[in-house]
Amino acid sequence: MSDDERNTAGRGQLHGLKVVEFAHVVAGPLAGSMLADQGADVVHVEPPGAGDAARAMGPRRDGVPLWFKVAGRNKRSVTLDLHHEAGRAVARRLVAWADVVIVTLRAGRLRAWGLDWDAVHRINPRAVLLQISGFGATSSQADAPGFGKMGEARSGVVHLTGFPDGPPVHTGFSHGDAVTGLMGAYAVLAALHRRDHDPGFDGEWIDLALFESLFRLVEWQVIVHDQLGSVPERAGNQLAVAPGAVINTYRSGEGEWITVTSATLRSVRNVARLLGLAEEEFATAEQQYDRRAQLDEGLRKWVAERGTGECLEEFARAEVVASRVFDAADIAADPVYAEREDIITVDDPDLGPVRMQAVIPHFRRRPGRVWRTGPALGQDNHLVYGQWLGLSADELAALETSDVI
Repeated sequence: MSDDERNTAGRGQLHGLKVVEFAHVVAGPLAGSMLADQGADVVHVEPPGAGDAARAMGPRRDGVPLWFKVAGRNKRSVTLDLHHEAGRAVARRLVAWADVVIVTLRAGRLRAWGLDWDAVHRINPRAVLLQISGFGATSSQADAPGFGKMGEARSGVVHLTGFPDGPPVHTGFSHGDAVTGLMGAYAVLAALHRRDHDPGFDGEWIDLALFESLFRLVEWQVIVHDQLGSVPERAGNQLAVAPGAVINTYRSGEGEWITVTSATLRSVRNVARLLGLAEEEFATAEQQYDRRAQLDEGLRKWVAERGTGECLEEFARAEVVASRVFDAADIAADPVYAEREDIITVDDPDLGPVRMQAVIPHFRRRPGRVWRTGPALGQDNHLVYGQWLGLSADELAALETSDVI
């Protein structure tokens, strides 16, 4: 069965939704990926030649980059040179076709190429535009470049991550970009809900800066500074504003790391009982907070004296929430991941069978699916331009001859 036939059957919650993304690398394409996983037709527009820079990022196997096989999955790849007026004319046709337009270009380039809000709205008054940029379209730095790590640094998250006597730490993946993409997909769906229920809907412009999504998720940092005049600081694994008296990682006698978290009165008393401490001394939240150092040091010694398996079994019996800290190999071998079907195998034309994340979250009535890995550059030019936009064979040939596609 061909890719075209597989996709037209439709799966997921968003079958029939049309999306075009003039967006590269992580944040914008991740928003498109969330929509594509749920059945939307997502057209990823790339420059002829090298394509999206993400195609060359990350580790390779036998010369084949691996990251884009996941990042570009379930999408259509078309090539289009927006430096040419003929290319911009095709871009306008894509905007007219789409329900959702995703852009990550700088504000000045968007205006020059007719992909800013005013132009998109003029072409397609019911389109939803998701615009992701470093500093937002309304700031004095609207034209400044931005990357996810900058967004992480500005959000407050990096300042809060790490140990008190160490440097601020970025997380080990594209955290700012990824959370921005997820927030962008959520925002798109909110706008589409209004479009479907508001007879007067006149398009929507979602203006999202790379620091704003993580900033929103650290719910307590602004109100703490506003009301207490203090700046939350790094506290290692225990968090600057901890949800409970017990939260840290501990090294077992086998050298493996275990996370233990207890955020309710009962769960902290369970820890105290496990350590042989008097439960009545941990009856209230105030008592537990005052004795958190005693619990932390007790757990550190207790875990260090035991093997990982014994620790986890004892924690389970005592109803103390704990987990070994997983690496990628642990995830691949874990029975719960397998029971949840969170890792799937997909056939790739370059690599053969490859394993990757399933469509998450799981919809049990009408689930999404992964029907292709990241496509070859321009693989869908004729399908999208010819069948979906209705360009004639002569028009396509002229665009190819002039290197526009």
